[in-house]
Amino acid sequence: MYKGNLLKHLRAFCQTARLGSVSAAGDALYLSQPSVSQQIRALEDELGQQLFERQGPKMHLTPAGRTLLELASPLVDRLDALPDEFSRTFGRLDSGEVRIAAGESTILHLLPSLVQRFRQQHPGIFVHLHNVTGADGLGMLRTDQVDFAVGSMIDVPDDIRYRPIYSFRPVLIANHDHPLARRRKLSLADISPYGLILPPRRLTTHALIDRVFQKHKLPFRVTMEVGGWEVIKKYVARGMGVSIVTSICLNESDRDQLVTRDVSRWFPKRTYGVVVRKGAYLTPQARRFIDLMSPDLFPEPEFINSDAP
Repeated sequence: MYKGNLLKHLRAFCQTARLGSVSAAGDALYLSQPSVSQQIRALEDELGQQLFERQGPKMHLTPAGRTLLELASPLVDRLDALPDEFSRTFGRLDSGEVRIAAGESTILHLLPSLVQRFRQQHPGIFVHLHNVTGADGLGMLRTDQVDFAVGSMIDVPDDIRYRPIYSFRPVLIANHDHPLARRRKLSLADISPYGLILPPRRLTTHALIDRVFQKHKLPFRVTMEVGGWEVIKKYVARGMGVSIVTSICLNESDRDQLVTRDVSRWFPKRTYGVVVRKGAYLTPQARRFIDLMSPDLFPEPEFINSDAP
């Protein structure tokens, strides 16, 4: 097999393995479905091993296929990234793209400053932000549809690497007229009877709050589930409940509408950072973006109140 053809065959094989179908691999490679199938068959003939089990439109790796994917993916990724690597070595990185998965709150509150700094330093690199939930973001990582994700994780799957960079305090927010706003000292039992406005149950914030109340053997009530901190703040400001949010979402304009209380004595600080697939090759563009993510970029808001002595 000519080496040039071998690279094409391996690229078709890797994309099919990652995406799960020949048609999806063809779309990603700008090839027809028969062309991708032909390249996979040629690779199987050359290696003398069946690489996929075909079940309808879905392609499932055989043990030989899993071994080949582990060996071939780093080679294909590095060869595909060779032009960018060469430019980076000589200090030129003025084209390409970086693909990032993140939740809505992260895109609204954490990424704007980072994207702005990155665009100022690398105006020729296209930034593509995918607004997805945690599970969908992991799916995009596993199929290499994005370079990395930015977010918060509690339970990290075995095939994923999470590097926390930022840490933010948990904060109770309430309307100025709410009974909790008038208490000089709060306990977790004081919060327990009041209705909470939380993100959907499938998200990290909901799971964290549930764990803390269970640990202290206290009940809690969720009276409303809404997506996004900005929406939650609006409903809390209207007196429809209280919430526990992360301090990154608070700004000076919230001071007039919300009472804020630090609740880090019960709830753990939330970390945010970079999420990548283990074994994934990061492009030079992606590495440049990650290099900008310094812990000192987001100081804690000064107007968050602690309990009065």
